[in-house]
Amino acid sequence: MAEETTDAQTDTAAAVDESRDSVVARLRSALGDGVIDSVVQPGLDVWVRVSNHRWQDAARAVHSMGFTYFGFVSAIDWMIAPEGRYENTEFDDPSDAKDEPAAIVTGVAGGDTRFQAFARFHSIAEGVGVTIKCDIADDTMSVATLSDIFPGADWHEREMWEMFGIDIVGHPALRNIYLPTEFEGHPLRKDFPLLAREVKPWPGVVDIEEIPEHLEAQLEAEVMAAFEASGGGE
Repeated sequence: MAEETTDAQTDTAAAVDESRDSVVARLRSALGDGVIDSVVQPGLDVWVRVSNHRWQDAARAVHSMGFTYFGFVSAIDWMIAPEGRYENTEFDDPSDAKDEPAAIVTGVAGGDTRFQAFARFHSIAEGVGVTIKCDIADDTMSVATLSDIFPGADWHEREMWEMFGIDIVGHPALRNIYLPTEFEGHPLRKDFPLLAREVKPWPGVVDIEEIPEHLEAQLEAEVMAAFEASGGGE
């Protein structure tokens, strides 16, 4: 007699994504313990975290695997922005204030540092994309260039260097894209002071207006009338 297939077994089978699981398996084969963690979301996406010193090797590996379409390379600062913003309004609840900053959460596939680099590659033939990420140590603040493997990474890495203060080791020509050469600081770091917003509040904060009482009552009456007309009041 054939064994019955349970709902749990069906769900497990449905969760298998051979093409994306294969991406992880091939990267583990190429990089060994250079792969620190990975997450496959069946039918949607795959993330692989590699060690910083294998960052370039990971890019070469995905290129050799057919992931020749370069999406982007960038960085992220996982630090919680101080205070969240620079002004308070009458709509803020003082009870929401926290005595201690929230713990840093480093996203899919984890991480051990405040800053991370991440890059996106696609295989047109397989119809699959992969995000590679790595930790950036606070004491070095550096990562190897991918521009010799994916030339399109050139400008992306210049932005990382300029806006996050991350040294791109081996990049052929690090120079500013947005900021004057004498500019001090890195505006995409969460602790970069937005001093202009201490002088002029964020747009929208000062534009919040309460609905006049007569309009609020009118809107409430119209909503109730529509609800009753639909039979919802029966």
